Parts: sequence; structure tokens; C-alpha cells
Amino acid sequence: MIKIGIISGGGELPINIGKSLLKKNYQICFFYIKGYSSKDKYNDYENVEITIESFSKILILLKERKIDQIVMAGSIIRPSLKEINFDFNTLGLIKNFLLEPQGDDHLLRSIAKFFKNKGYPLFNWRDLCDDLFASEDNLTILKPSNSAIKNKEKGLNIFKKIGEADIGQSLVIQNQLVLGIECFEGTDELIKRCDNYKKLGDKKILVKLSKYNQHNTLDVPTIGIQTLKNLKKYNYEGLFIEKNNCIILEKDESINFCNDNNLFLSTTNKID
Repeated sequence: MIKIGIISGGGELPINIGKSLLKKNYQICFFYIKGYSSKDKYNDYENVEITIESFSKILILLKERKIDQIVMAGSIIRPSLKEINFDFNTLGLIKNFLLEPQGDDHLLRSIAKFFKNKGYPLFNWRDLCDDLFASEDNLTILKPSNSAIKNKEKGLNIFKKIGEADIGQSLVIQNQLVLGIECFEGTDELIKRCDNYKKLGDKKILVKLSKYNQHNTLDVPTIGIQTLKNLKKYNYEGLFIEKNNCIILEKDESINFCNDNNLFLSTTNKID
């Protein structure tokens, strides 16, 4: 069976993907990125520390560990040119891609293309990790209210207009008004920010979707327990995530948290 190298940024997504693949008897090695993830998280698994300063060194490590295909997962901030060691391979990547201000999705596709050209194609993990996604209409005891459904429809229509831009994956809606759209700050900061704009009336809801042109294995929408804790803290009614296209980290724990804290967790589809 092929051996998979998981290039791991911050957050719990890389370890969740790895655990799911290990259950299917795949060989896994985590290449965790220094400054974004800690070795402690990967002590129970084969792991290697890497940096984003030199892609040549990463290629050497992939070869040493006999990696056949790679997965790229976890959060990472776009590196500045000052952080890069300009070896031969990194120079090629910078020249062709990093200097083009076309958004994070383009950058991820570019890095994936770089590794593929060096003999390390992306592994399509999604079909093997369906346990991380949600196909049910409602995952919790509490169902969305009529006002939450109307707010969701408003959000879907707005997202249709902005979803092809490389902006963000989440919106906050209340009283059929969009209070905020996720930008660079991420979903949790969006949840907090929108507390400043709350009005009398409906409770706020969160809608989290993939962008229309988003790569379906490189930048998958993800929620975890911290996001749910923030929804509770800032008095949201609940959230809609994209059906079969949003990862729920610690899925059972997340659903239990929602049930214990009177939050709904439901799925929806984007408008075509």
C-alpha cells in the first residue's frame, strides 16, 4: 500500500485525516510545520519536523521517508519573501506562483502543482474520510427555527454573489441582515466581531460553506469544538455547514456539545 505524507499546518485537521487513513491501513508520516504545529501532537505517529524556508529540504525528507503521495492540511499563513531561503526549488516556486497576488486558493494549488511535478501528487483522501463530513440534514436534537432558516437563505444568496472571490467561507446573519463576512481573521474572530453588531430580534446564525472555485482537498471548510464554544458564548442559535463538504473535528464530541448547550448543527447546499 502507498505511503502518505501529511504536510501538517496548525489545527486538528491533519491529525484527524491521519487517524482516519490509519484506520484504513494506510502508512502515514506527518510532516509537521515548525511554528504552526507541535511535535507533542504527533508523538504517537511517525513524524518529521519541516520548515517553509526551503522546499528542497522538504523534498529530501519526503524521499528519505519513502513517501508516494502527499496530503496538505491545516492552517498556515502565506509566507513573506523574507522567510524563504532561496534555494533552487524555492526560487522556481516563487518565480511562478508566490509573487502572483491571486489569493490563498491559487497559492495552495500552486504548491500542490510544485510537489506533483517533483513526483509527489496529492492523495485524494476525501473518499476515504467520509466519517469526517456530514450528510444528515440535522445532526442535533435542536432543529433550526423558521427565522434561522430564513437567515440561512439570505446568507446563501449573498454567498452566491461573493463565493467566487477568494475571501472567506463563513457569514453571520441576523434578522435577514448579514452582520459579517469572514475575511483574513478566520471564523472564530468573525463570531466574536459580529457580537458588536447584534440587534434585537432573531438570534444570530453562522453559515459555513466552501468557495465556489475552492479545491476540494486543499482548503476544505472545517469546524471544531472551539467554534462551537464561541457560538455558545456569543449567544448564537446555531450553524449551517455545507452538506458533505465541511469537516467536523471531533465529530461526536462536537455534536454532544451542541446538544448539551442548546445549539443546532445542520447542513445545507450552496445555490448553484
